[in-house]
Amino acid sequence: MIPAPRASGQALGTLLGRVQGGARWTGDRRRDNVVAMKIAFIGTHGVGKTTLCFELAAALKRLDLSVDLVKEVARACPLPINRDTTHDAQNWILHSQVAREIELAGVYDMIVCDRAVLDNYAYMVQAAGRRPELEPFIRHWLATYGLLVKVPVVAPPSFDGTRDTSVEFQLAIDRTLDELLAEFAVPCLALPREDRDGWVGLVLRALELPPTPPQLGLFG
Repeated sequence: MIPAPRASGQALGTLLGRVQGGARWTGDRRRDNVVAMKIAFIGTHGVGKTTLCFELAAALKRLDLSVDLVKEVARACPLPINRDTTHDAQNWILHSQVAREIELAGVYDMIVCDRAVLDNYAYMVQAAGRRPELEPFIRHWLATYGLLVKVPVVAPPSFDGTRDTSVEFQLAIDRTLDELLAEFAVPCLALPREDRDGWVGLVLRALELPPTPPQLGLFG
């Protein structure tokens, strides 16, 4: 796995004032073209990405950052998903993901994404093969994430009413994701299989953010 670089806007103050073109933030995000930092948890299904999204969002809120989630859009797809998915279904999911990210980007300091476009493409590749016409856009959109975090497989998927429970399918998607990460040379923070409780802390350190609000030290 390629190690993740330090995400842009490392310090808390820098994150709050991050804007395009180096313009100063006067407090109006849309007027000043302020762009949120996007952190995406990627990985196959059933590895705990959704739980991590909520845990990280809570940690970021405690740092007085405005945060919203891009939830897993596949669950709203009107077409077949999992092993029965099609090119059209994954196309719907991929573009719905992008649309949701665009919708939130000018409103919040941070956006935490449950999957990235690479996950959507991995399921498409698994179902219908590579789509060379889509790959330039996927490469372009991957560059819009401040940090990608790869969640490892630590247990078989459990049924939740939607998720596919095939271990073989789960591992096949994980392998496809790793192959695409390597081929596209995408920097990614790979979480270790051990120390699940420390994963959010690792992400905060990669962002160079404190685990607790700095002002708490004043009352210690």
